[in-house]
Amino acid sequence: MRIIVGMTGGIAAYKSAGLVRLLVEAGHSVQVVATQNALKFIGAATLEALSKNPVESDLWSDVESVKHIDLAKSADLVIVAPATASFIARYAAGLADDLLGNILLATEAKVTIAPAMHTEMWHHEATMANIALLRSRGVEVIEPDSGRLTGVDSGIGRLPEPKSIIAQALSSPRQKDLIGKRILVTAGGTQEPIDPVRFIGNRSSGKQGIAIATAARDRGAEVLLITANLEQKVSGVNTLTGKSAVEMKTAVDQNLEWSDCLI
Repeated sequence: MRIIVGMTGGIAAYKSAGLVRLLVEAGHSVQVVATQNALKFIGAATLEALSKNPVESDLWSDVESVKHIDLAKSADLVIVAPATASFIARYAAGLADDLLGNILLATEAKVTIAPAMHTEMWHHEATMANIALLRSRGVEVIEPDSGRLTGVDSGIGRLPEPKSIIAQALSSPRQKDLIGKRILVTAGGTQEPIDPVRFIGNRSSGKQGIAIATAARDRGAEVLLITANLEQKVSGVNTLTGKSAVEMKTAVDQNLEWSDCLI
């Protein structure tokens, strides 16, 4: 398989060397396309030695060959790891003022991005909106891991390990057969109050509903998830919350006309 590994300018770029090495060892043809900022974190020589190909980073070299189109058409898969908050915003906006941006707008190959950034940046409304937009366009987004970040901080935002990125990126592309559909999903266990302290409830984890909402999102649907007593959020999915059966029913009734399907 001909794979483009796009790299953007984050500290997690050092992990991309392992990603390239594993892909080459698996028999794939790998072309690294790095932004100028990415090369401030890891040298081209390292990536060229691992990929066995020159690193491409300049939009303005080999102009006569229309390099960005040639690379875009030749790729079977594009993996961007790490994908910074800045890159994600630019990709979502359709900006193409560097080589990687041009390739992404021109390619018809599957695109997988692996975001990496500080927790606050990942949770920012702008980043969440950009991620949701890219997913709606068919871009596969690998959720970041939790763990040690730059400096003394820890939390969600860590780039997943190369083996995990490869396993997901090489899996069969999901069908986008739900684009344009609106799916309403309920999940979780209601709690019916007896008095200010006690309630009658159940042990529903909500995992099945969350899995259904995630699958519908990945297949291109616009998803509204109505949860009862769950703290878990699903990236790219709008969420409403309730506690009792009455609150859940009210939320469903208010959004039923909006939806094409209720699960």
